[in-house]
Amino acid sequence: MLALRVAAEAPYPELVETANPEPLRNEALVRVGAFSLNRGEVLDLRGAAAGAEIGWDLAGTVESVAADGSGPPAGARVFGIVRRGAWAELVAVPTSQLALTPAAVSDTGAATLPTAGLTALRSLELGGLLVAKRVLVTGATGGVGRYAVQLAALAGADVTALVRDVERSAERLNSLGADRVVDTVGGDFDLVIDAVGGTTFATAIEHLAPRGLVVNLATGSADEVVSFRASRFDRAAGASIQTFNLLDDLTHGDTAADLARLAELVHLRKLEAPVELEAPWQDVRRAIDALLAREIIGKAVLHVNRVGS
Repeated sequence: MLALRVAAEAPYPELVETANPEPLRNEALVRVGAFSLNRGEVLDLRGAAAGAEIGWDLAGTVESVAADGSGPPAGARVFGIVRRGAWAELVAVPTSQLALTPAAVSDTGAATLPTAGLTALRSLELGGLLVAKRVLVTGATGGVGRYAVQLAALAGADVTALVRDVERSAERLNSLGADRVVDTVGGDFDLVIDAVGGTTFATAIEHLAPRGLVVNLATGSADEVVSFRASRFDRAAGASIQTFNLLDDLTHGDTAADLARLAELVHLRKLEAPVELEAPWQDVRRAIDALLAREIIGKAVLHVNRVGS
């Protein structure tokens, strides 16, 4: 099969011929139709060994069912998440991390759901019942951010979206459910979903309400130092900080059911997939450059096809 693997000379992938994966008993073999790019996996390319497998999110069709009988049948349209290897023609996916794609949902839309959608859903659920709560979403134009804005609004929260460029983003985010779109933080919040890190994370800590929670999803670098005024945090009695990493959380809860919930919301048109760029997977380097340069907001989705097709 063809697959994208880490190239030897640069932090970019290259298409290579490689052996088909050999699924474990609890894994279905999926023929990939599309996959989405996540900033985290793209940044991880820098430190990856040459030839390493890449990719988390995928959508496609079941080529062969899991040997243990679990999961969707052969020929079923599915989407899911793996720890590595999604950027390929074929991938072995644990059936616990795989869900059926509704007929009305495209592979393009489904491919954006696993990492961004699950991260948004599970981080918001850490805040408990959100009806009438004040929720701040930082990095709101990204894939996770745009899903978080929509899901928080669906849950009845009062949603503030923090962005770099209000003029560029306000109309779109308002249409997705944001009550206000801002470039500076003011007021206090019951829940903050921080998809930025750094000084934005520090600012979020200082704007927590009593018993509020900030869920941090990102950092700018591994050795990043975050400073905040302790008095601003201490005044919010019972407030707390929690980190969240989806890949570490996949074994908790029912991932397949959570994926199905998200897909149903897209099917019902209550949730919009934030697709900003579509291209064939041969254009992966261009898509990566655009993502890292923040030339696109939302998600980039690449379609898997044979070279020359």
